[in-house]
Amino acid sequence: MTKLWTLITQLHSLAGPVLTLLYPLYASVVAIESPSKEDDEQWLSYWIIYSFLTLGEMVLQPALEWIPIWYEVKLLLAAWLVLPQFKGAAYLYGKLVRENIRRYATEKEKKEHKQKQVSPKKQQDKKSPTGSKGKKFVDFIIPKKGDQEAY
Repeated sequence: MTKLWTLITQLHSLAGPVLTLLYPLYASVVAIESPSKEDDEQWLSYWIIYSFLTLGEMVLQPALEWIPIWYEVKLLLAAWLVLPQFKGAAYLYGKLVRENIRRYATEKEKKEHKQKQVSPKKQQDKKSPTGSKGKKFVDFIIPKKGDQEAY
């Protein structure tokens, strides 16, 4: 009976990395190599949600240690995110992340629009000491809408 319990315990500790890392890594590579865009969205969404989950877990670890079934809950959540039958990662991304990104992007565009309406003299006063070189570097680093290439 002791050997069976040891086996179950070891399988349980292997399930987390397999479910949260190995299978998603494999599926992400397959998705990149496939012509379909739908699976790309699922796996990019998974890695975004998984990163948020991991960061939250790191911050809340002292509190989570007091929840005896946290590991099992995390495994169930990871299974829901990973399994293609549920497409949980794409669902959560669409409901939580995309809304906040769009809200942030809209606010940023409004601020940029207001800055463009500032008179040319005020804009000239706000120029950086590096002049147009600094602006060119920032424009190079931050892509504009429609500049992204499709692979």
